[in-house]
Amino acid sequence: MSNHATNNNLCASRSVMDKFLNSVERVGNKIPDPALLFFYGLLIIWILSAFLSQFNFGLIHPVTGTTVEIKNLLTGHALAGSLTNMVTTFTSFAPIGIVLVAMLGVGVAEASGFITTGLKKMLNVTPKKLLTPALVLVAIISHTAADAGYVLIIPLGGILFHAAGRHPLAGIVAAFAGVSGGFSANFIPSAVDPLLAGFTQSSAQVLDKEYLVNPLSNLYFTGLSSIIIVGIVWYVTERIIEPRLKRLSIDVNAESNQDMGSYSELENKAFNRAAFSMLAGILLLILLSIPEASALRSPSGSLIVHSAPLMKSIVPLIFIMFMISGVVYGRVAGTFKNQNDIIKAMNHSMSAMSPYLVMSFFCAQFLAAFSQSNIGTFLALEGSAFLKEINMPSQLTIVCMILLTATVNLLIGSASAKWALMGPILVPILMGLGIAPELSQAAYRIGDSVSNIISPLMVFFPLVVVYCQRYVKSTGIGTLASMMLPYSISMFIGWTMFLLAYWALNIPLGINAPYTYQI
Repeated sequence: MSNHATNNNLCASRSVMDKFLNSVERVGNKIPDPALLFFYGLLIIWILSAFLSQFNFGLIHPVTGTTVEIKNLLTGHALAGSLTNMVTTFTSFAPIGIVLVAMLGVGVAEASGFITTGLKKMLNVTPKKLLTPALVLVAIISHTAADAGYVLIIPLGGILFHAAGRHPLAGIVAAFAGVSGGFSANFIPSAVDPLLAGFTQSSAQVLDKEYLVNPLSNLYFTGLSSIIIVGIVWYVTERIIEPRLKRLSIDVNAESNQDMGSYSELENKAFNRAAFSMLAGILLLILLSIPEASALRSPSGSLIVHSAPLMKSIVPLIFIMFMISGVVYGRVAGTFKNQNDIIKAMNHSMSAMSPYLVMSFFCAQFLAAFSQSNIGTFLALEGSAFLKEINMPSQLTIVCMILLTATVNLLIGSASAKWALMGPILVPILMGLGIAPELSQAAYRIGDSVSNIISPLMVFFPLVVVYCQRYVKSTGIGTLASMMLPYSISMFIGWTMFLLAYWALNIPLGINAPYTYQI
């Protein structure tokens, strides 16, 4: 086939991709803000509760053995109760405290420069032959520092590849695939873990009021997933993307920000001391946990049951570890001149959480109404009965859930908002089928990650286009999406197969994370 014919085929495929992505963008832009979605959902629950309360469905709650009746939330007493409890419903919403406490510590470590210097150090010691997997691994680790990967690692990927004589766009898209497509793959606990676990727990309690979800219930799975994602992105980059990019000429000869990957001797010294302080803290924690009479153990002497103080302290420990390392780094490097700078770093991390707090307020009211009306229990029991009737294998059910999540993710980018919407319905239904909430959460995390990189509604997608335009000025949204599509498809297939194999081998998903739920 001639180069002319090849270029025509490439243009045609991009044209189709552009039309598809433009359609997704138009539909997605019409979707209200997540906070409004929960407000509208609250109104719908009120109306539905008034309507459905007129009927007797004859459902028996499998845990309590009582008859499930839909409660009318539009009565005077119910509305008065909603107003009376509105504040406490919000302040007692489980995910809020968990996320905010974790982000306080991570925010200090990020503002000090500790995390950024650590990422740079990892890339600078990497041999050229291992540049791609190292870049992807660092991109995955960057999830610990919120959005650092988007503003640091992705443009740095272009610089490193260009300096190594490789096409810079390959470095940008490989880093983008690691940062965004592998969003839920990480062997280091981050604020995402307790955030999703909080919503999973609230969703599970729609059916089982006593159910608890450990914030690290997916830790082992997401940690091993890092290896899978690195392998997939490495293969796709060097075997699919780079050969195609050979036909795409670079418009510039050099990148202006060549020092983005460098760090000073002072920063190196600060990082070493901060890393040592974090390791010392972890070692101290281990030593304190060893004695059988340790205060960190449960009354039975276990460290991993829900009642163990160690398990209840995971989020505060994340806060303390990142706080210590951030303060040490900031003091040595000079980014923290005094104690006020530390508090300012915390204030900055909290200011970034204001959209989350607004969404959480309406989400808390929605979930409370969803639970009080018994509509959630009704949907869970009826949905479970339907799925049992069609007798679909549990593995296929999980695959369908991943596909559903990936599809919804094209329109609703926020991981927490999407799970807060989907979790209260999907988690109880799957519990009715014997699938544990922790497994449902793991499946959700796959779907939530793999389609990020092809959605133009993802807030950083236009920024990645700009990064690409530094080297190839004609790069557009469709161009980037067409490059990311092989990553998205490969990760969907490979990561889903990994979860099924992981499940079949009965490898623990994380701490206190069963695969099955028994009513």
